[in-house]
Amino acid sequence: MTDDVPRSTEPLLVAEEITAGYLPGVNILEGTSLELYPGEMVGVIGPNGAGKSTLIKALFGLVEIRDGAVFLQGEDITNKPAHELVSIGVGYVPQNNNVFPRLTIEENLRMGVYLRPRDYDEQVAIVSELFPILLERRRMRADNLSGGERQMLAMARALMMQPRVLLLDEPSAGLSPALQDDVFLLARDINATGVSIIMVEQNARRCLQICHRAYVLDQGKNAYTGRGPDLLEDPKVIELYLGTLLRG
Repeated sequence: MTDDVPRSTEPLLVAEEITAGYLPGVNILEGTSLELYPGEMVGVIGPNGAGKSTLIKALFGLVEIRDGAVFLQGEDITNKPAHELVSIGVGYVPQNNNVFPRLTIEENLRMGVYLRPRDYDEQVAIVSELFPILLERRRMRADNLSGGERQMLAMARALMMQPRVLLLDEPSAGLSPALQDDVFLLARDINATGVSIIMVEQNARRCLQICHRAYVLDQGKNAYTGRGPDLLEDPKVIELYLGTLLRG
């Protein structure tokens, strides 16, 4: 169970009443809000179709926000393109297709600093402390890695630009229970370095165990929010939204 993080006065990232969707006239998010404070790891959980992945994609400019706004340290970043968000300190690790399979590990990491290629040596030295196995295999092509190793590579590449905020979309999806736990521990280690994290997850139990706070979404709206450990024990959250996910 994670410890509380002392909050600064102002949040690092704020999403205010976001309305967004993929098709014209069809909204997936219906006024969803979220706050992330410096040093926090915040989880986003809820039933299938609740809008969790849509939210994180909207924060990263991959789904158009039709109403509402997103602010990074007070700056309006609503609908900014992904490359601009990366340049100002927002990293994103998608659920699928999150590495370049025909490139080596080293080449993938170099792609992580394509906006600042001269920073490669400095940043890879920092990243290697979290992911030593990747540097040991840096000449291996990504399509020869296991699912867990690919997820590590995707996270490492996102860290190469020294993000202030890291957005993780279902990092444990498709992994064995043992590898899922490795990914969650890595997320905790990354957070411990000072990177603030928003994590969308289907593995609600583990997400709530490691996150400082969490949001439960239902039909594109905020249903519950609170400390991760508190939501883990909340009977209403378990009964109405999580069911056997937390009992199993």
